[in-house]
Amino acid sequence: MAESALLHAAPRPSQIRMRMAVTLVAYGAVAAAACLLAPLVGSTSISLSRVFDRSIPFADNVDAQIFFVARMPRVLAGAVVGAALASAGVVLQALLRNPLATPFTLGVSAGAALGAMLAISFGAAITLGPFSPVPLASLAGAIGASAIVYALATKPGRPMSTSVLLLAGVTLNSFFSALILFVQYTADFAETYRTVRWLMGDLDIGGFAPIAGVLPLILAAFAMFAVLPSSLNLLSVGADVAATRGVDVARTQRLAFVGAALATSAAVALAGPIGFIGIVVPHLVRLLTGVDHRVSLPASALFGAAFLVGCDLLARTVLAPVEVPVGIVTAMLGGPFFLWLLVRKA
Repeated sequence: MAESALLHAAPRPSQIRMRMAVTLVAYGAVAAAACLLAPLVGSTSISLSRVFDRSIPFADNVDAQIFFVARMPRVLAGAVVGAALASAGVVLQALLRNPLATPFTLGVSAGAALGAMLAISFGAAITLGPFSPVPLASLAGAIGASAIVYALATKPGRPMSTSVLLLAGVTLNSFFSALILFVQYTADFAETYRTVRWLMGDLDIGGFAPIAGVLPLILAAFAMFAVLPSSLNLLSVGADVAATRGVDVARTQRLAFVGAALATSAAVALAGPIGFIGIVVPHLVRLLTGVDHRVSLPASALFGAAFLVGCDLLARTVLAPVEVPVGIVTAMLGGPFFLWLLVRKA
């Protein structure tokens, strides 16, 4: 395996710190540039200098209103969702030792979709803080699916069974997908249209409040990811190898799964199921940075943010003034890449 090189190549700590610093600066600059420039592009042209011109009252500054009210929330949502899904993809591929694993492998997306479908079809009216009924139900469904998979794959005092984890996730995906089809079958035309649009994935959010609502979950997931890279380097080679080198395998597996589940649940609740980010970005980044998770994990988070912001830019400009759901764009870009990866790994 390519990861076995991690056991033989032992760069000095100073080299690792330098690579991490270069990675954070380079990919951070790409992400920052994407977040700053994307709001300037759209069906209506605006000027960056006018956006930040304090001599013009905000109420009279149309450019500033378009920048901060209409475009910046969806750009930041794209950055948050892209970073979450890309990071979760990196972690799950190491946890499952499967380069084709994605954040949606474990049934999280299907559980979120089922929750959203039920809220749309039965007209739920429960709100919680910044969450409207559909995102709230989606988040509950995602967390519920994650809890089921976790319970099936763990036993007291033993490491998590990654094979059971994967099989349980695939089974739940199929089961929840059948339930989703049943809900759509019983719904009327208007409800079915809403459910189909939600399943396409969309970053058209109405302000910064939904982002603030999922931010605690994202930050909790990233806090777990921050302590994992060195352990993931060994775990991706094998649980036995990691254990002999002092890694607490059970703890690492729990942190990896819970962190990935939280990140994916928050991302899906905010933007719906946007596919392929969790597989395309990690592999692209590894081609550039190598397989060391101390470098590839933060690089994937930053590049994932820039990548989804770029995809959303295409989604809202390619057929302007009509906006295409961003999930369609990521699928059209990620599908051929996924097929190429299958052939390459065969």
